[in-house]
Amino acid sequence: MIRIGILGAAGYTGGELIRLLLNHPEAEIVFANSESNAGNPVADVHEGLLGDTDLTFTDQMPFDQVDVVFFCFGHGKSAAFLAQHTIPDNVKIIDLAQDFRIAAPGNNFVYGLPEINRSRIATAQHVANPGCFATCIQLGLLPAAQMGLLNGDIAVNAITGSTGAGQKATATTHFSWRNNNMSIYKPFQHQHVPEILQSLRQVQGQFDGAVDFIPYRGDFARGIFATEVVKTEAAIDDIVDAYKAFYADAPFTHYSDKAIDLKQVVNTNKALVHCEKYGNKLLITSCIDNLLKGAVGQAVENMNIMFGIDETAGLRLKPSAF
Repeated sequence: MIRIGILGAAGYTGGELIRLLLNHPEAEIVFANSESNAGNPVADVHEGLLGDTDLTFTDQMPFDQVDVVFFCFGHGKSAAFLAQHTIPDNVKIIDLAQDFRIAAPGNNFVYGLPEINRSRIATAQHVANPGCFATCIQLGLLPAAQMGLLNGDIAVNAITGSTGAGQKATATTHFSWRNNNMSIYKPFQHQHVPEILQSLRQVQGQFDGAVDFIPYRGDFARGIFATEVVKTEAAIDDIVDAYKAFYADAPFTHYSDKAIDLKQVVNTNKALVHCEKYGNKLLITSCIDNLLKGAVGQAVENMNIMFGIDETAGLRLKPSAF
């Protein structure tokens, strides 16, 4: 069994992670840390887990009793935590924040997108889990990058559910504002753009264009639906063949011959991708569940790879039929 500790366990990602790990055949949760909820039952905060676990939150961090620790902190807190605490060298770390996603001197975290870094993840001690928007957008663009089709600016639009903003209520997440509403935020300057560019350059070798990304807030709880527009003279049949080949061995990312919709991926660890051609414009659509393939589902996928077990263990989740 893989012995697991969770830091920041009281938020949305912490709750989803606990839900997955409780049903994982080779996982044992040793501790779920939350200083503000220490001593309280996990199911009092994550009420959907009522009847599934008697686990309580703790303010303790017994790192000597675990094999891996998940950081479910807000952005910026992971680096600060590691500067103040010592985790044994033999304990693996999977960080869900953005602190270590960009390669830099002294950064020993591997970028945890299995579709391009599976072999590096398999030998990694520390993994930086990709961002939710970044995961969805990259999975739409990476096969085109491998074909060398990215030779100019890329127009990207993507809409996300309210859970992408975290559990703490804000002016733009509470129901009366979000319901029957839509808005943009951080146009052209979203924090996930640098990691998208990093991966595109990794796969294509060179990319000097911009990712012109407009993020939208949607009036639904979970999921991301993205469109990416690339100018190319390549034939659509060649593009489709390349996309299918690129994801042939990916257990959770699938090319669809039909147009896709968000409901196909919500509550699953799947990513779906579809391409259409209009003149010299390639329209790519991609979608994921932001909390699963965009966060903890991918984190568990990375854990499975790091420990050499079936990549799909604990992650064969089915979407609703309605």
